[in-house]
Amino acid sequence: RARMGVLEDVPGSAGHGQYAVHVTGCARGALQVSPQPEDALPVFETKLHLTLRYWSHNEEHILMARSRIATCLDTLERYDEALVLKRKIYARRVATLGVSNERTLSIGNNLAATLLHVKIWDDAKKLLGDQLLPAARRSPGANHPLTMTMKKNLAAALFMNPEHTRDDLRLNRPPS
Repeated sequence: RARMGVLEDVPGSAGHGQYAVHVTGCARGALQVSPQPEDALPVFETKLHLTLRYWSHNEEHILMARSRIATCLDTLERYDEALVLKRKIYARRVATLGVSNERTLSIGNNLAATLLHVKIWDDAKKLLGDQLLPAARRSPGANHPLTMTMKKNLAAALFMNPEHTRDDLRLNRPPS
């Protein structure tokens, strides 16, 4: 059985792969029993390590496990650590799915939100204004909720940066 990342013998298991499957299944259960992020983080970290060990060929599972850890770190307000993971996840999503993919756009928007938390205004502005918003306007569309959230985050990046001037608000806008 698995408890918070500790493996014990599972009767009837056919090798180490069974341990990994069992721990992976326990990750969901750990959050149902204790939804506290400080309790969930070691479970998600264990799941990532097992995924890297037994399913290293499945990049989707690896990215999902890293994403859960990054979300947990955000909840714990450990933004610097979350930022490192989110940058890696976003780069891999762009490489595998392209910048116009809705999942990539969502992950990019989450990265921008973390950049805002750590007050890296210029990086957030560049990410949102130069990469994400142009792609989001094309697909899924200018009025899609994700695109609107990106616009809100871009406005926040401009508004909260004490060094920005009125000229910074003059962004290249798409033709109407």
